[in-house]
Amino acid sequence: MILSGKEILAHMGRDILIEPFDPKKINPNSYNLALHNELLVYENDVLDMKKPNSTQKVLIPEEGLLLEPGKLYLGRTKEYTRTNRYVPMLEGRSSIGRLGLFIHVTAGFGDIGFSGYWTLEIFCVQPIRIYSDVEICQIYYHTIEGEYDRYISGKYQNNTGIQPSLLYQDFEK
Repeated sequence: MILSGKEILAHMGRDILIEPFDPKKINPNSYNLALHNELLVYENDVLDMKKPNSTQKVLIPEEGLLLEPGKLYLGRTKEYTRTNRYVPMLEGRSSIGRLGLFIHVTAGFGDIGFSGYWTLEIFCVQPIRIYSDVEICQIYYHTIEGEYDRYISGKYQNNTGIQPSLLYQDFEK
């Protein structure tokens, strides 16, 4: 089951944490999250799964930033989230998708116990100007059946910013 907006609000501060929190961003069954003002872009045209890939930080100026098609941008939410009881899920907002801007196309599934900012995989099909602080995606929460383990450690737990892929660590085991 997906929590309604009223249920998200009822569990805020206990089983769900969103900081900063604005009750105006509650939807019927989700909460809108905003885009932070910085992005990461990979510096190389060819990426390697077995190696760290270097990135460059790009700030989104007040007048916006023009994104190029065919290029992957990594952003993050302004909001820090945590839940110890529900499965958090992230989706791009339909109004954003209708502009040909895809947010978090993969990996929108979080684990119970995840704490941190959400890194967003941003990709556009045509040039588009983006702005920081725009409500770019939405988080929603699923209940879970049966016994479960909380996510307490991992590559992306308790992050403080945008996280490039750390897949190469899987090859080091």
